[in-house]
Amino acid sequence: MSKYTTGELAKLCNVTVRTVQYYDSRGILVPSDLSEGGRRLYSEDDLRRMKVICFLRELDLPINAISQILEEEHPEKVISLLIENQEKSISDEIADKQEKLETLRELKKGLKGKESFSLESIGDMAVVMESRKRLKRLHWTMILTGIPVTALQWFSIIFWIVKGTWWPFIVWVLVATVWGTLISRYYFSHVKYICPECHEVFKPSLKEAFWANHTPTARKLTCTACGHRGFCVEIWGGDEK
Repeated sequence: MSKYTTGELAKLCNVTVRTVQYYDSRGILVPSDLSEGGRRLYSEDDLRRMKVICFLRELDLPINAISQILEEEHPEKVISLLIENQEKSISDEIADKQEKLETLRELKKGLKGKESFSLESIGDMAVVMESRKRLKRLHWTMILTGIPVTALQWFSIIFWIVKGTWWPFIVWVLVATVWGTLISRYYFSHVKYICPECHEVFKPSLKEAFWANHTPTARKLTCTACGHRGFCVEIWGGDEK
């Protein structure tokens, strides 16, 4: 089994010799052996213990707390939980940084090629990007709730063709009508629109929004603030009913 001097242990753990000596003086990393000359020697188990101590110190745990954890009957359970929490924290941080990076890229893309831009236009883009995730969840809600309705449609058509029975199709029409009405009300109660002229956020009437010409991200509407009629950008509008 390998034996490490204080200097070798410090190098393997990327700490100073004084740090190893300090942990020794605090009694949380006692060397397993001594050389004939009285030099402290650390085993593989000591190396693993030192790495655990370094990890716990990176979590800003005080020495006394580390000492208490290592004296537990099953310290590995506590350390495993700390590792899981640290992993989640780092994952959340990475996701947050990635989201900010995507925002910067979208902003850069939106401004590319424009000879001039205003603070209002940048503000509009920021609002759109911020609401994109919620709109995506809203779209998925519509898709998932529509799957059973679509399945019923195909079943009724096939049943009509094969069996010559038309009443399942009538049932589908009634179900589809109810679903379409409810999902439309739900959808338009959760979205608003930004006018490209005055940059005001407004909510059109349900009738106008439903029948308006549209793209996946915009709808041709009349702004309630300035009266401009044109394609307005769709954004998340909260949980209004």
